[in-house]
Amino acid sequence: MNRVPVVSSNIADIGYNEPAMTLEVGFKNGTVYQYFDVPQAVHQEFMNAGSKGTFLNANIKNNYRYAKL
Repeated sequence: MNRVPVVSSNIADIGYNEPAMTLEVGFKNGTVYQYFDVPQAVHQEFMNAGSKGTFLNANIKNNYRYAKL
């Protein structure tokens, strides 16, 4: 999955696979998480969020199944 670099203190890049509804978040420490069944609208809000980390913690973590890659 292609990830796009973002401006964030902890998050390096974000990718999204629309058909699979899978969100991929790469962190600056090298860890990558995939979140499943994430609606496209949530991905769009995430990309537009002023603080990516705050949005991730408030709207994605603990709301979607995930896997650490």
